[in-house]
Amino acid sequence: MNIQTIIQALHAVREQKPLVVNITNYVVMNNTANALLALGASPIMAHSREEMAEMMSFAGALVINIGTLDSAWTPRMAFAVEQANIHHRPVVLDPVGCGASCLRAETSRQIAKSANKLIIRGNASEIISLAGEKGQSKGVDSLDSAEKAVNAARFLTEEYQCNVVISGDVDFVVTKEGQVQLHNGHAMMPHVTGMGCTLSALTGAFAAVGEETGLAAAAVLGVVGEIAAEQSKGPGSLQVNLLDTLYQLDDETLIQRLKLA
Repeated sequence: MNIQTIIQALHAVREQKPLVVNITNYVVMNNTANALLALGASPIMAHSREEMAEMMSFAGALVINIGTLDSAWTPRMAFAVEQANIHHRPVVLDPVGCGASCLRAETSRQIAKSANKLIIRGNASEIISLAGEKGQSKGVDSLDSAEKAVNAARFLTEEYQCNVVISGDVDFVVTKEGQVQLHNGHAMMPHVTGMGCTLSALTGAFAAVGEETGLAAAAVLGVVGEIAAEQSKGPGSLQVNLLDTLYQLDDETLIQRLKLA
């Protein structure tokens, strides 16, 4: 995928305004909903089984984030994936803290196994743990570099017939066709909670318009985060500036800023 394809995907999101169903954690609901709106998509935080079949019949994509996992949510997530499969919708899995507990690892693997059109977005430790290896993490924070997770991501693309986005100082997008590196972003971004969750939500918006590699979302958030951080005094102002920058992002800025390898 080249820069023009990413730009076309951004235009498609803004023109089509796809509905993205989010089963996500309590910590980031506001952040991710606002980011989707700033991008041009339409978010809904839907956690009820009773409405999920109806939601997935007209939604563009499903994002599942296991950050505040519990026994009530797990069957709802499974049912939502079933409905996404029935309606041929892409599923974005964010395996938050995968490896921090057996529950998170097993739940993530069950979701990955059941989704027909899957994109996995996680940090390096989550990707390594999801692949069955031992990642280094502290709760939901990764202590591994993204580069160390590339082999694990390749395994996941084969195991689950999916695409994988690894977030880190350098982002990696891994598909069956190969891998791409993104050298954007800023060191301040990990100091804002839910930044990775935001990327997962944006990945759902792009998947809803047919960009199912995860590259466009990673490219956009990397560029936007970089610009916003340059304008911010700290994590508090970064959150506000990131939304404004995402809303104002244009083709020329993407072309000038994006660092693909």
